[in-house]
Amino acid sequence: MTARTLGRLTFANPASAIYLGLVGVAVAIATAVTLFAQDPGFVWVLPALCAFPLFLLVGPAHGMAPGDGAPPTWLFVTELVLCVLAQSLVLGTIVEASRGRLRGRPRAS
Repeated sequence: MTARTLGRLTFANPASAIYLGLVGVAVAIATAVTLFAQDPGFVWVLPALCAFPLFLLVGPAHGMAPGDGAPPTWLFVTELVLCVLAQSLVLGTIVEASRGRLRGRPRAS
């Protein structure tokens, strides 16, 4: 697959675009609550739930991180972004395959 095809499956597919939009709204809400609320609580669980199936597999990496037991924020954000992009790619691939468009197209000679 070319980079163009990967980009199209990840971002330009309608199902992937809707998924990424919903994750973006969840992150925007969590950011706003974190910035403006007295006690944000567990508001960042909402974006993590949007990336749930894959995030469940990479989430235990926090326990493997060296340090005082508190994982760094960049690790959480990096895992979240990578999981969401991977799931968006899989979602786009499933939608295109169900439409029958993913097979190799005949090339013009």
